[in-house]
Amino acid sequence: MSDLFVDNIKHQSSQGSGTITLGASGETVALASGASQTMAVNTPAFRVYLNTNTSQTQNTDTKIPYNTEDFDTDDAFDNSTNYRFTPQTAGKYFIQVQVGFDGADANGRVIVYIKKNGSEQSFSFFGIGPTADYGGICQHSDVVTLNGSTDYVEGFVNYTGTDNMRGQTQKTFMLGYRLIGA
Repeated sequence: MSDLFVDNIKHQSSQGSGTITLGASGETVALASGASQTMAVNTPAFRVYLNTNTSQTQNTDTKIPYNTEDFDTDDAFDNSTNYRFTPQTAGKYFIQVQVGFDGADANGRVIVYIKKNGSEQSFSFFGIGPTADYGGICQHSDVVTLNGSTDYVEGFVNYTGTDNMRGQTQKTFMLGYRLIGA
């Protein structure tokens, strides 16, 4: 076994761009004890929430106005105007939408949507039994392919009741991140 001592490894092109391959197919590349490496990360990523109780329009698709950011790695979520995530990196994204209510009207229903570019991508349906007023929380998640330039996703709710959407970080939130290798 030989040792190779270098300060930098660069691609042979003068621009320093291209693919550098370490090892051959089937081999394992090991790091020495205490060495570190930079791995791919699940970004862009965001988590936003509704910070104040907000009314919704009964029996109508209502956009959830997630107006406060916990984090937004690439400044891709608009939390002041359109309340949507528009990543500038193409890929498949895990998206979760959750909405909580002050109470829940008996014998009602809640539908939580992820909409892509204004059209229904997917949804979850929740029925409410004959006794209610428990302050329901409903959530939906999906993997959505976004083109990295114009595609966007939003959270919507359609509820038969008249209760307000609950404005709290742990009750009404939306999050998402790019999946690595998908």
